[in-house]
Amino acid sequence: MNTVEKLAGLIRETSSSLPEDVESALAKAKRREQGGSSASVVLGTVLDNVRLARKLGSPLCQDTGTLAFYIDASLRRKVSPAVVKKAVALATTRGYLRKNCIDSVTGKSYDDNCADGAPVIHYVDWVEKGCVWLVLKGGGSENMSRQYSLPDSTLGAGRDIAGVRKCILDAVVKAQGFGCAPGILGVCIGGDRATAYEVAKEQLLRSLDASGESSDSVLRRLEKSILRESNSLGIGPMGLGGKTTLLGVRIASRPRVPASFFVTVAYMCWACRRGSLKFKV
Repeated sequence: MNTVEKLAGLIRETSSSLPEDVESALAKAKRREQGGSSASVVLGTVLDNVRLARKLGSPLCQDTGTLAFYIDASLRRKVSPAVVKKAVALATTRGYLRKNCIDSVTGKSYDDNCADGAPVIHYVDWVEKGCVWLVLKGGGSENMSRQYSLPDSTLGAGRDIAGVRKCILDAVVKAQGFGCAPGILGVCIGGDRATAYEVAKEQLLRSLDASGESSDSVLRRLEKSILRESNSLGIGPMGLGGKTTLLGVRIASRPRVPASFFVTVAYMCWACRRGSLKFKV
């Protein structure tokens, strides 16, 4: 199988099959909710959709999202931008992706989902050797992402972890059920405005089980406390009430200049579509 076909297969798998850790988190959430409640019914429907999409090999969601590839830098020649775009075009033709790419000036549809900057391609040195990771992020969840600048007088948030906590919880409250809750948060503390959003999104690649928790004890405690506090707000699945507003929180930090202190939140819907493929190198 050639590289284009392999990448098209990755796109189909990522679009149609929810990762095991996310499905497990949804199942645990359903068990926590009261039987017959709106939250329980919503989560049951979500899980039925997950199973059916996997069985049929069909997209989990009609919004197949922005495609972001994270590619081991050693694969730059084998998995070039041209090859990735051929795979995306092929996947679109086969119905693994909907026509989901619009020119922001003219309103024209790029019917193969390929244009300058689409799909998003990152060559990185922090993924496993020979690996390609793919994240599909829907527009509804992207709309709920936020960035704060500390200090924030409206939140009473200072330049410390307590202030960071207030920002993240504010993002959860403002999202309510929009963006298809229960959601997952990727967070970056610090950095500059642009790279902080990139780092925040990268956290969505981390597993929701214990293996994905931060190795930093302060950030690990913050991840757990934000998850606990968010789930006590009563927002629930799709904003209809319940014990499950978030499925997980993953936080990283980056250095900053003295004048700036950003807190950046990348919100992901329950359909946290991520997948990987490994090439021989």
